[in-house]
Amino acid sequence: MSVISELRMQPARTTVRSWNPGINTRLGITVLVSFTLLVGANLATPLYPQLQQDLALGAMGTTIAFASYVCSLMFFLYIVGHWSDHIGRRAALVLAIIVSLVGTISFGSASSLWELCLGRGLQGAGVALATGASAAALRELLPHKPEWASRFTLLASSGGVAFGPVLGGVLALLPGGRNTVFTVQAILLLATLIPLVALKARPAIAMAERGDRHRALAPRRLGIPAEARAKFWMGALVGFLSFAVFGFALSLAPGYFAQVFDLELLPVIGLIAGLPLGVSALSQVVIRGGKYLLPIGLVILAASTIGLVIAAELGSLWSAIVALALIGLGQGMAFRTAFSGAVNAVSASLHAQTVSTIYLVTYLGSALPVIALGWAVGVYGQELSILVFSILCALLALVLTCWSITSLVRERKISA
Repeated sequence: MSVISELRMQPARTTVRSWNPGINTRLGITVLVSFTLLVGANLATPLYPQLQQDLALGAMGTTIAFASYVCSLMFFLYIVGHWSDHIGRRAALVLAIIVSLVGTISFGSASSLWELCLGRGLQGAGVALATGASAAALRELLPHKPEWASRFTLLASSGGVAFGPVLGGVLALLPGGRNTVFTVQAILLLATLIPLVALKARPAIAMAERGDRHRALAPRRLGIPAEARAKFWMGALVGFLSFAVFGFALSLAPGYFAQVFDLELLPVIGLIAGLPLGVSALSQVVIRGGKYLLPIGLVILAASTIGLVIAAELGSLWSAIVALALIGLGQGMAFRTAFSGAVNAVSASLHAQTVSTIYLVTYLGSALPVIALGWAVGVYGQELSILVFSILCALLALVLTCWSITSLVRERKISA
């Protein structure tokens, strides 16, 4: 089946020669697509301090540019989160790469705030198209190992977000600066597109009839299966909290750290900003354990968030690095456990929709709190605003800790 046939939601009329690799290769391609899209969406992180100066953005402008990606991502998760069920996983990923490619070119050549927002918005739309599609594809490729499907999903997303700032900082040192950074990303997206288009796609799980196709692609009312409601909200709120912290690390933190610790090298700024996400991605693969990882991870997240502010106040770079690493460790332990609990509680047919809805709430954490923080910095100053933000995040982590412990005690009583 060709990509065009998939997009038209109809069987191919002619036999198309295509590549039919094994499960491991398909797993690798799916993870690579998701990883590459998330890398591209976060290349700009170490560039924000320079963009603030070049385009006179200020703290509020920087958070608006960052949040335009998140807001677009949330909007399109609602609009297109279920499309891959009807057009097929491969077609949704191809669309995601094309849209992200246009966004990458737009952001790389932007000369004003609205052009930055346009590029970021298109990147968000591309990631939204890929989020549910890649997660569902991994679940279908590993039908008897849902835990590993969840691990690969989170590894690709967290790993891409972590590696993006580092790669962006390194590429920014090359001649051409920002243009070079996004030219390289455009080439990577095109290279990823080639094996995806050549792939022999599996049929969509819910291909609509001719007269129902427009209704199949229409936005769905967000629904949460009754049997997974508690687990869904735990996963979504843990995601909201952790992405609020990560949103700060990827938007205002690079400029804040550069100022507090006298940092000038863009790769170093990118490495520090991406450190918690890198540790998060690693922890989701390496650390094994059961449901108790959730409260443990939340406690670590609460303590390290406060520790990061203290390290900045003391001017201790190494203490800040340790705190950032612990933030990633706590987030990785907590979010993987909560996320897996939520998506494993629903049937495979609801997997893509559930993942998209969880990420809709999760990415809200990278929008509202970060925009509010950017506004507060302009009104109350940087140090006070970041301190209050960190305290609120730590308090939410402790509230979720109490909830998770209560749920574990209740489950133990029921099983007994």
